[in-house]
Amino acid sequence: QVQLVESGGGLVQPGGSLRLSCAAPGAIFTFGVRAWYRQAPGKEREVVAVITSGGSIDYIDDVKGRFTISWDKVQNTLYLQMNSLKPEDTAVYYCRQGADWGPGTQVTVSS
Repeated sequence: QVQLVESGGGLVQPGGSLRLSCAAPGAIFTFGVRAWYRQAPGKEREVVAVITSGGSIDYIDDVKGRFTISWDKVQNTLYLQMNSLKPEDTAVYYCRQGADWGPGTQVTVSS
């Protein structure tokens, strides 16, 4: 198993931006699906954005045009750029790289 390290969460006001990072230090490069998930209070975990090793990208409808997922192949680091944040984006965000999951990072959007 690979220990994923997440960072970039925090508290922002509506309309603000955050960039989440998901690093796999020491991991050997491998092909697979990379994705970001989130879980809001009282709700089940949902997928937010997915990127494949071939570059195919999909987003949940609610974040299209606001979020951007990217993957640095050399550094094996997954990113999620979040712009125009809304209160409903508030959740714990989890990254996934293949079979490995990050511990989660809190994103809170509030005035």
